[in-house]
Amino acid sequence: MVQMVDISQKPLTSRVARASGFIRLKRETLKKVVKGEIPKGDVFAVAQTAAIMAIKDVPKLIPLAHPISITGADVKFKVRKEGIGVMVEVKSVGKTGVEMEALVGVAGALLTIWDMVKALEKDKAGQYPTTSIEKIRVLKKVKG
Repeated sequence: MVQMVDISQKPLTSRVARASGFIRLKRETLKKVVKGEIPKGDVFAVAQTAAIMAIKDVPKLIPLAHPISITGADVKFKVRKEGIGVMVEVKSVGKTGVEMEALVGVAGALLTIWDMVKALEKDKAGQYPTTSIEKIRVLKKVKG
């Protein structure tokens, strides 16, 4: 039996969650991302928008997640020599935590980056031998 957790008796509380993840990319691809030379557009702007949209859509994507009011979201990127790190922080005042929103925001940003650069990441056989999404995790969860 599947059941949504009853949170009706819980008090409204300030909630914050921070999550991160990483996408491993070719150096040539990274250079083009940084220079703004990706044919689909500004990778960081589109990935930031995708993360925020994903945060808002968690109840549609995760079957037992409660719809909650998001009071803030911050998306940051860090370019490293082997890829791009993404960090998402989500804030809410509600009856349940926002860690799923932070995790889904990270995944949305990383998948969007992959989509925007995939033509540069493919090998001659159309495969992605070096591209990977890694280490999606909750860094911090605060209640109250």
